Amino acid sequence: MEKICTDNENRTGGHEVENNTSKNKALGTSSIAYGQPVLIMGSGSVVGQMENEGPLSGSFDKVSDDKNDMFGEDSWEKAESALQKEAVALTLSKTCAQTADIRFLYAGDLLGQNIASSFGLVDYNIPLFGLYGACSTCGESLALGSMSVAAGYADRVISLTSSHFASAQKEFRYPLEYGGQRPLYASWTVTGSAAFLLQNVSAPGKSVSGQTVKNEYEGKYQYKVGITGVTAGKIEDFGIKDSFNMGCAMAPAAAWTIATNFKDFGRKAQDYDAIFTGDLGSVGQQALFSLLSDQHIDISDRHYDCGLIIYDTEKQDVHAGGSGCGCSAVVLSAHILPKLAKGEWKRVLFVPTGALLNKTSFNEGQNVPGIAHGIVIEALKNE
Repeated sequence: MEKICTDNENRTGGHEVENNTSKNKALGTSSIAYGQPVLIMGSGSVVGQMENEGPLSGSFDKVSDDKNDMFGEDSWEKAESALQKEAVALTLSKTCAQTADIRFLYAGDLLGQNIASSFGLVDYNIPLFGLYGACSTCGESLALGSMSVAAGYADRVISLTSSHFASAQKEFRYPLEYGGQRPLYASWTVTGSAAFLLQNVSAPGKSVSGQTVKNEYEGKYQYKVGITGVTAGKIEDFGIKDSFNMGCAMAPAAAWTIATNFKDFGRKAQDYDAIFTGDLGSVGQQALFSLLSDQHIDISDRHYDCGLIIYDTEKQDVHAGGSGCGCSAVVLSAHILPKLAKGEWKRVLFVPTGALLNKTSFNEGQNVPGIAHGIVIEALKNE
C-alpha cells in the first residue's frame, strides 16, 4: 500500500469541545436520545463489480476495476484492507477534512482479529477503536462514534466497516476452489466498504489546514442528515446451529432491538418513514415479521433489508440476499443517506444485524446467536 501523508504532526488537543451531555438522555433500558444531532458530514463507498450490477448501480463512489475484486492487491485480505483505506480517503476528500481533524476511528470487519481494519488504516495514524459485531459492526461503529461526539469527547470521528466475499468465504466457509454448495437460504457476502464522518454541531468550521470542512449534503440537497439517537442491541440466542441460516439466527436480535427502540423512545412503526435491517435476507425478513407480530408490531409496510436492496435476487444468484459488514454500510452511504437528504424520508431506523460465530464455535457445535444495534437517523433543515 502507498504511504498516506497525514497531518498528525499538527494533531493537538484542539479547542475544548462543547459539552452538551446534560441535554443527552438515557431512555428506557437500552437507548440514548441526543440533545443535539450528531451530523453525518459525508461518506465514501467502495464496492466490487457484482454489487454495482444490482439495483444501486451507479450510486457508489468507487467500483472495482477488475472482475476478481483484488483492488490492486495480491490476496483477498489485502484487498479488503484496500477497501477500507479507500473508503476513508473518499470521505476525507468529499468533506475537505484532514486526518488531523479526526479524533478517533471506529472500525471493524469480519476477519480474524480485525486485520482488514488494522492493516488498512495503519497509515492514517489516527487513534483507532477496533470493533467486532459481525455484520452489525456498521451499527456498532456509528453508535459508539456518535456517542463519543455527543458526549463532547471529539469534534469529528470516522465510523467504517468492510467485508469481502472471497475473504469471508475463506474465513467462515470453504475455499472458493473447493466449490462448496450453498443452500437456498444462505446469503452472499457483499464486497464493499463505507466510511462516515460524524461531527459535533459545535465543531469549528475550519480544518487544521484552514480549509472549510464541507457537509456533503448541504447545498446539494434540501436537508442535512444526522444521528439523533441509538438503541444498543443485546445478544439473542434462539438455538440456531446452521451457520448458513444466518437470517433466522439474526432475526430475533433485530426484533428485540426494534421493539425496544419503540418502547424506549415512546414510538411506533408509523413514527419512522422506513426501517432498515442489515442482512436478514428473504428468509430472515419473514422470521422478523413473525417475531414482531407476536408483540403486536407490524413494520411490513415500511421495512427494507439492505441484503435485499443491494442485489437483484431475481437476476443475480445470491440466494437469500446479501450479507456482510459492508452490506448495510454501503447501502446506508449510497442509498439511505441521499434519500434522507432529498427529503424523501424524514426519519429512519437503521438496524444492522450480526451473527456472532467463528470457525471454532461452529466446529464445536455451538449455537449462532445474533445481535443488532439501532441508529435513528433524521433529515435536518439546512439553516
